[in-house]
Amino acid sequence: QKQLVESGGGLVQTGGSLRLSCTASRRTFSNYAMGWFRQAPGKEREFVASIGWRAVTTNYADSVKGRFTISRDNAKNTVYLQMNSLKPEDTAVYICAAHLQPLSGASTSPGSFATWGQGTQVTVSS
Repeated sequence: QKQLVESGGGLVQTGGSLRLSCTASRRTFSNYAMGWFRQAPGKEREFVASIGWRAVTTNYADSVKGRFTISRDNAKNTVYLQMNSLKPEDTAVYICAAHLQPLSGASTSPGSFATWGQGTQVTVSS
């Protein structure tokens, strides 16, 4: 059973918007910080955004600050990534992840995340 399932990816033009969702199969994920990462072909996985378990803290990569917003709805076991003003360089597979430890704040390190989804493709055309 997949524990994290992403959706909402697709093809969009430069300047467009998409909202990604990540739904957890286990209720306990509401106690964990969550993150979004992305990986483009031939590149390493990179941090995009994260949110603490109570949504008090958030972190963003410099490349997406002011354009992307991470949020969560613990009642729905879902984390969102609202992406606005998309650029071609945002093209990648976007992957959701759950933190290694419960009751954690918004981490930026991939090594701090233990459970990963399969990813959803986002393609931004120029």
